[in-house]
Amino acid sequence: MPNLRVKSQPGSGRVHHVTPESAGWTYVGFDLFRGTPVDSFSGGSTDRETCLVFVSGRGQVMVDGVDLGELGERMSPFDGPAYAVYVPAGVTWQVTATTPLELAACTAPGKPGSHPTRVIRPDQIERLTRGKGTNTRYPSNILPEDHPADSLLVVEVITPGGHTSSYPPHRHDEDDLPRQSFLEETYYHRMSKPQGFGFQRVYTDDRSLDETMLIENGDVVMVPKGYHPVAAIAGYDIYYLNVMAGPKRTWKFYNAPEHEWMLG
Repeated sequence: MPNLRVKSQPGSGRVHHVTPESAGWTYVGFDLFRGTPVDSFSGGSTDRETCLVFVSGRGQVMVDGVDLGELGERMSPFDGPAYAVYVPAGVTWQVTATTPLELAACTAPGKPGSHPTRVIRPDQIERLTRGKGTNTRYPSNILPEDHPADSLLVVEVITPGGHTSSYPPHRHDEDDLPRQSFLEETYYHRMSKPQGFGFQRVYTDDRSLDETMLIENGDVVMVPKGYHPVAAIAGYDIYYLNVMAGPKRTWKFYNAPEHEWMLG
């Protein structure tokens, strides 16, 4: 199994490139592009759909030769929900930065023609509060299961410093609906201050997988199976962008029973 943490690379261009082949799995892909004005990034696949997420900054967007205009609003992932664009399989896209830009390209299997291209605006994104006390965190559903797509589920979450997230520990690694769905998952982490850090543990019941990772600004963590809680260190809020996909497009998870008491 590959190292579950992928460190952020300095500079510009494509600074993360997680593919099913590099991750050793089947469904989820994740790219992160970083650039300055006039830098241009492109993609598209005959058999994979894409959700472009403007993590920070703005860019001019072309999809299948159609100009969608300049999109993006926030200059930091901590400044409210994102702009995003759903791009179906079989269609190409191009984004040209008009400000300093961080652009995520979230991909999963798709079928050409099954859904139209669409812009997802911040006011169309459901913003939630989950948990209580120091387990409170704030998800924003960019591409939830009740919005059209073939495979992708995309959400971003703000976890305040000193809080836990993706907690109590849960997993979604069995194709056993309606009890649980099988979903691979990536986490792209950003810190409210660049020197910030946190921790993420990925582990199974039998501990055949049990890895606890220091997470720093810009890191990606891959979750092929198992529980995957996140802890934000005091003083540093954590933003993460989740990409999930599997054989069925639904999020049904199983809580670790020994920790479920804290939901009461």
